[in-house]
Amino acid sequence: MSESREKELFETIKKLNIELNERQVCQFLDYYDLLVSWNEKMNLTAVTSFSDVCIKHFADSLSLIKLFDSFDDFTNFFSDKTLIDVGTGAGFPGIPLKILVPTCKITLMDSLDKRIRFLNEVILSLKLEGIETVHGRVEDFAHDKNMRESFDVSVARAVAALPVLSEYCLPFVKVGGIFIAMKSEKASEELAMSNHALSTLGGLLKKEVSFTLGDSSLNRTLLLFEKEKETPKAYPRKAGTPSKKPL
Repeated sequence: MSESREKELFETIKKLNIELNERQVCQFLDYYDLLVSWNEKMNLTAVTSFSDVCIKHFADSLSLIKLFDSFDDFTNFFSDKTLIDVGTGAGFPGIPLKILVPTCKITLMDSLDKRIRFLNEVILSLKLEGIETVHGRVEDFAHDKNMRESFDVSVARAVAALPVLSEYCLPFVKVGGIFIAMKSEKASEELAMSNHALSTLGGLLKKEVSFTLGDSSLNRTLLLFEKEKETPKAYPRKAGTPSKKPL
């Protein structure tokens, strides 16, 4: 293990008031090695330098802590919750969250089989338990009786504009659960366009937090919505429709 990388990772995540233990540091470093190795064979990420992955993927994923008053509140909230990471890509934010809160039960969903193969390798190599992958389209699985309105939390990072993302994510959330959208500085614009979608799908904004990520100039906004009522059975609409004709 590279001591310089270990230190950089630890210090980067510590800026979020999160202190990684030795096992977690090892898991993140192994995750990075797998990401870079597989990225040579397939396009998983345009971000490959260790410093950039630390801030733009690992810290960005764990910035969910900004929604809570303390580290304990953060870990207590996600502990034993069921969570679906919609459009997870290379596993963000789901895998970093699993490393930090091992008791969170996580489902990683992505439409590309090659990404699922990578994620399965990460899960195996990092010896993660209570985490599964699902290969398929949101528009199909959100109508599956075993998945629809069955999760405590749905989260997505940089997948689509908020009106579209809401249609993808809210159908998975049980009434009383939450949907978290991880956004850039354009979140306010997207939120202004989402009133109809949110009221139709059953979501109500409960918290909005904006911040700069670590020592970078990257502006982030987290939007937390509570699921107040059941999502009408018509949603999500068939594949391609939500993005072509947003609510």
